[in-house]
Amino acid sequence: MAKQDYYELLGVAKTASADEIKKAYRKLAMQYHPDRNPGNEDAEHKFKEINEAYDVLKDEQKRAAYDRFGHQAFENGGRGAPGGGFGGFDFGGGGFADIFDEMFGEFMGGRRSGGGTGRGQDLRYNLEITLEEAFKGSQATVRVPTSVMCESCSGSGAAAGTQPVTCPTCSGHGKVRAQQGFFTIERTCPACHGQGRIIKDACKSCGGAGRQRKEKTLQVNIPAGVEDGTRIRLAGEGEAGLRGAPPGDLYIFLAVAPHPLFQRDGANIHCRVPIPMVTAALGGTVEVPSIDGTRAKITVPPGTQSGHQFRLKGKGMSVLRSPHRGDMYIQAMVETPMNLNKRQQELLREFEKAGGNDGGTHPQSEGFFAKVKELWEDLKE
Repeated sequence: MAKQDYYELLGVAKTASADEIKKAYRKLAMQYHPDRNPGNEDAEHKFKEINEAYDVLKDEQKRAAYDRFGHQAFENGGRGAPGGGFGGFDFGGGGFADIFDEMFGEFMGGRRSGGGTGRGQDLRYNLEITLEEAFKGSQATVRVPTSVMCESCSGSGAAAGTQPVTCPTCSGHGKVRAQQGFFTIERTCPACHGQGRIIKDACKSCGGAGRQRKEKTLQVNIPAGVEDGTRIRLAGEGEAGLRGAPPGDLYIFLAVAPHPLFQRDGANIHCRVPIPMVTAALGGTVEVPSIDGTRAKITVPPGTQSGHQFRLKGKGMSVLRSPHRGDMYIQAMVETPMNLNKRQQELLREFEKAGGNDGGTHPQSEGFFAKVKELWEDLKE
């Protein structure tokens, strides 16, 4: 099945700015987030699609490649431009040298930067935080099952008291050469796998791998103002490499849990607050909570209607790497009283008899029914 156009997925035009693309992504990500759609496989699939689209369109280089070649620009590991050859793209920063190594590396002894040793794999850890933690920042403890350097052999893979020896097949070069006609082909040594050394007496703890499986406990500093989907990189905290090779990195992907009171929109926060009918009619003050744990007072003017918004400047979310904060928007919901006692009912009836429905006390309903009346007069029986 053909992939859907990334711009169509996010509902933006091809000329959309970076801010417009980001705004469209946030809206869709909030709508289809798995936490808001538990057990909904369609929503989960949609969430993955829009993340894939945003990952490409938010990057200038990737977006340029997509605009030119479409989805083919990212086939075969991001090097699949139409026509083959050297028309592809490598967004890892290696450029032409990496493409050359990939095409001819097997014949030239493997990737030049590898040196025969395999760097440890990068790891991903999904961490859910509260909106309050995203606002003020926090420190989280994570436990990551991974491979760590073997303490018995210090990562060498050799048993205690022994050391790896020079590979007799390649004489320590990690590569072997073979003559084929007019060509000399150089390949990774099959005996030592490019390391140049072999282990005669393997470490019993790790079986010669130089690493062991273990759960690692780490402290993660979460800065104030992070958003849903923020990625934190912990260099060197990924999987240990084979036999002393450099470790990979650990990437912490943050997910901000839904809040029972507040809805986040970038740096701003929205909150729906019920206003008693009498307060809405006569005016008054209402106390509302804010994300920083304090209380804020809003002045309700007489005649406030449901849907009216109050703005509290600087009471929103923290902004990442900035001293500023967003704003808080309070949406009033006028609450109709329920379970009235006899006296309360009598007072409301007295209010109605005293002209509660006349004289502009209910402008919205009066205007609505005036239009209805005009409509009915125009209708023919």
